Amino acid sequence: MPAPIDYLLERLKSLQAELEAVIDERRKALKYQVVRRRVVFETGVRAQHRAARVKLRDFLARTRLMVVLTTPIIYSLIIPFVLLDLFVTIYQAVCFPVYGIAKVRRRDHIVIDRHMLDYLNGIQKLNCLYCGYCNGILSYAREIAGRTEKYWCPIKHARRIEDAHAHYHGFFDYGDAEAFQAELDSLREQLRQMENKTT
Repeated sequence: MPAPIDYLLERLKSLQAELEAVIDERRKALKYQVVRRRVVFETGVRAQHRAARVKLRDFLARTRLMVVLTTPIIYSLIIPFVLLDLFVTIYQAVCFPVYGIAKVRRRDHIVIDRHMLDYLNGIQKLNCLYCGYCNGILSYAREIAGRTEKYWCPIKHARRIEDAHAHYHGFFDYGDAEAFQAELDSLREQLRQMENKTT
């Protein structure tokens, strides 16, 4: 891989670390911290949140009819999401040990915590549960697919793709047969080494 790409990837990691630091500062300003994967608010904050909650009756009165009518369509997608969750979980449980790929931890991708916020009413909490699960499943499946692609076909596409997964930029350039043949095993070894970080 050319040096400029390595440099840019390092800069990207550095910027992500800076972003996380800014988010941590924002957490402090909003008076909460995460302790053993649980959110803990400072004293009095929950009472302020409860006071800010929009009553269910008022919430429904402000909701447009077309929004209500699309609700069954939105929630019907729970079936394919649960099936996706089941299938990718079985896939990685069976195949990843055979290939020597470190398994993806589901809990790193599916985060369901927004329903604990006291300023949300019951419908908003249900929506947050649903969105947290569905977006988490997509993230989880994407990481499993990304690791699979890194193992079997780590070659960049000839055309630019939008929002590539985390492994993509380390793939071999399109048309670089020499690098693919010479370094494929080293990329696969990276997938094995990930196991030490995730278990």
